[in-house]
Amino acid sequence: MTLPAARTRRSERGSATVELTVMVPALVLVLGLIVAGGRIHFARTTVNEAANAAARAASLARSGAEAASSGRAAGEQALATGGLRCTSTAVSVDASAFGVPVGTAATITTTTRCRVSFSGLLLPGLPGSIELTARGASALDTYRSR
Repeated sequence: MTLPAARTRRSERGSATVELTVMVPALVLVLGLIVAGGRIHFARTTVNEAANAAARAASLARSGAEAASSGRAAGEQALATGGLRCTSTAVSVDASAFGVPVGTAATITTTTRCRVSFSGLLLPGLPGSIELTARGASALDTYRSR
C-alpha cells in the first residue's frame, strides 16, 4: 500500500533543519582543528627558522665568543620578527667548532627553545603551554683565517 504524496511530504517537514543543527557544530569543530593545526605548524616553523638563522650568523663570526653572541642575537631577532609570542626563550650556540684547526671541516650547531602559551596560539583564555625546540647547523668556513 502506498501513501499519498501529501502525507509523505508532511512527514519529512523539518528534517533539513535537524540535519543542519547536527552538522554545523561538527563543521565548526573541524574548521577549528584545521586552524589550530596551522597555527601550531607556523609556530614550529618559526622556531626552526630561528635556529637556522642563529647557526648561520654564528658561522660567519671570527671567534667563538663572537659566534655565541651573534648567534643568540640572530635567533632572538628571528623569533621576534616571526610574530611568535614566546613566554620564555633560550638560544644556545655550540661554538666548539672554532677549536678545530683551520682547513678542517667544522659545523656550528644551535638549539632554540620557545615556550608558547595556548592562549596566544590557539584560543584566548586557554590554559597551558607548549615548548617548541629546534636545532640548526651551519658549516664553518674552512678557510676562515684568510
